[in-house]
Amino acid sequence: MTFADWIFINPGCSIPASDLSFSFSRSSGPGGQNVNKVNTRVTLSFDVTGSRSLNDRQRTLIRSRLATRINKNGLLRISADSCRTQQGNREEVIRRFTDLLRQALHEQRPRRKTKVSRRAKERRLAAKKNRGRLKKMRSGKVSDHE
Repeated sequence: MTFADWIFINPGCSIPASDLSFSFSRSSGPGGQNVNKVNTRVTLSFDVTGSRSLNDRQRTLIRSRLATRINKNGLLRISADSCRTQQGNREEVIRRFTDLLRQALHEQRPRRKTKVSRRAKERRLAAKKNRGRLKKMRSGKVSDHE
């Protein structure tokens, strides 16, 4: 297998092209007269549960985050029919597939708790006092104590 036979998802995950299966059908999208006679819609199928290229952590992340897109047999299916050619739709469906897996495998860094500084608190309270004084002056009820 050459490098072109692999689909790069992220630094920790690459999927061999042999794990993907494609099926073709008639498209409802653009294509003019060819729409009725050429199979341009491409459907990509990927067996999430049976893939050897995914480790257990990646498999569980994909299954949980893409649960609505994976059927009970563990197959992830993605279709494309936006292009006029089969090759264009094939490239589009592979791009969608990599984007989908990249999002599913992305892990956010845990949030680090921060504390508001004393100076920021003082500035906020001073601004509130100043705003209160301004409103009081507008009302005409100003006393000599402030």
